[in-house]
Amino acid sequence: MNSQTTQILTAEPADVARAAALLAAGGLVAFPTETVYGLGADARNGQAVAAIYAAKNRPSFNPLIVHVPSAEVAQRYVVWSEAAAQLAQAFWPGPLSLVLPLRPDHGLSELVTAGLSTLAIRVPAHPAAQALLRAFDGPVAAPSANRSGRISPTSAAHVLADLDGRIAAVLDDGPCQVGLESTIVGLDGPPVLLRPGGVPSEEIADLLGAPLLTHDTTAPLTAPGQMMSHYAPKAAVRLNVTQRKTGEMLLGFGAMDCDLNLSPSGDLTEAAAHLFGFLHQLDATGRPIAVAPIPNTGLGRAINDRLARAAAPR
Repeated sequence: MNSQTTQILTAEPADVARAAALLAAGGLVAFPTETVYGLGADARNGQAVAAIYAAKNRPSFNPLIVHVPSAEVAQRYVVWSEAAAQLAQAFWPGPLSLVLPLRPDHGLSELVTAGLSTLAIRVPAHPAAQALLRAFDGPVAAPSANRSGRISPTSAAHVLADLDGRIAAVLDDGPCQVGLESTIVGLDGPPVLLRPGGVPSEEIADLLGAPLLTHDTTAPLTAPGQMMSHYAPKAAVRLNVTQRKTGEMLLGFGAMDCDLNLSPSGDLTEAAAHLFGFLHQLDATGRPIAVAPIPNTGLGRAINDRLARAAAPR
């Protein structure tokens, strides 16, 4: 694709207004959310959405999440339900995406949904994301701001390392706090966990009063982040390692000897916030990456999901 000068903007009001103007003109703008940096485009503009796929080298059968500033705005694009209202009240703004049936008058580009009759939608909590969405005053399609399949970006520097010259601007407001993409719950039928993420699935199940169904991994893609090889470093990744091999960089968890430690105290929230940033650092060494076992509870489910996709055959 054609090279362009990527502007580096701040979260100051004048720069947020500049970012909104770039989106309105069909440009791509990376911006921070509490999960990871997203690569935003006007979700109603087919050419702008197509530019996301081109910049990321993303398969067009992989749908995108639309970001809006409130649950009220979300209802312009999807058919609302009682379960959606419960989850939105509890977890929005925040790292939860809901997949709901599209309204007939939604007005979004078909590229956003990859031809599906449902839409993944979310209300981010990050102040800069909220400011941008309100200044733009429209739906923003925004997958993670990185080349498709690579490690997700949790800082503006990560975005620029992958996309400098391929997008109009990046709005830099420091590192992301959660560090893992949103949990995705399908509500086009009985509630189903489509992707673990920043809200533990146990909390969602407790609120709804029933366990979430599990997504059939052999079924066609129904939400972002379901491709088997995803979030991947350039180097090979080996999981659940208790003894590193010669030449490997060890990513640890809990009290242990390692090159980088997701959380020496064994805190899964801290580990989630560090995951992608530490993978970026280890990947820069050019050496294979070994990862210590992570407990598969709470946020650990989402961490292990990302690690399994990072280690999948490519």
